[in-house]
Amino acid sequence: MPFRSLNADEVAVYLHVGRREVDQWVRAGEIPHEMRGGRAVFIRAEIDAWASQRILALPGRRLAEYHRDSSAGTREHAGHEALMPVLIQPEYIRTVLEGKTKRSVIDDMVNLAEETDRVNDVAELLESIMEREDLCSTALPGGMAVLHCRNHDPYRFDGSFLVLGRSVQGIPFGAPDGRPTRFFFLLCSEEEQLHLHMLARLCLMAMNTTLLDLLHASASSDEMYQAIIESELAALEGRRFLKRVDGDGEPVPEDAGAS
Repeated sequence: MPFRSLNADEVAVYLHVGRREVDQWVRAGEIPHEMRGGRAVFIRAEIDAWASQRILALPGRRLAEYHRDSSAGTREHAGHEALMPVLIQPEYIRTVLEGKTKRSVIDDMVNLAEETDRVNDVAELLESIMEREDLCSTALPGGMAVLHCRNHDPYRFDGSFLVLGRSVQGIPFGAPDGRPTRFFFLLCSEEEQLHLHMLARLCLMAMNTTLLDLLHASASSDEMYQAIIESELAALEGRRFLKRVDGDGEPVPEDAGAS
């Protein structure tokens, strides 16, 4: 339940951090909480919103550290390190989004999620995504947004999955760099242990690989799917694997032209 309360130990587990770090956030007033009987108490819905904002804003090194720390629990839960092959399929990708405004693109993405037949309440999903965007934009620098609900609710979806849509012209979406957003992931997580880690994984892929170059150059949903799979592998291995695209928009491998 999103409004259930958590203690400090439970928050540490949920956020994939140590108890000491939670205590430091409490002392500094950085994390939403209230004191009851001398103990910090946390509302999970507030923690969800706070944590997702924090992950989206983490600089490269701190994002990588958080992703590393959260990976251990995810591997134990999911049984594997790579997430994308089980979260997204080519049929979950739309190469052209019709929407030309922030709201219409969000509508398009919710409709795409509905087409998977894995959303239990489409209207509630849309409402929660809009509430999350009202807190602050989920757009990242470079042209990608990671839409997600304001709080995690395991009864919202049938399993965990991602959908992806591409806007032809780009949408003003409130990105930190002020540039239009072209690529929209919608994160749909049934599993509590994967919710924040999925967000961190996508942010890491966008920041540390040339995922956006590949998505831009892809001509089909199959190519976009392969770009996601390869970008996740590159992120896990600590490499970019693609530095640029050529004049025709085709991917150029890292070692192309090397002497």
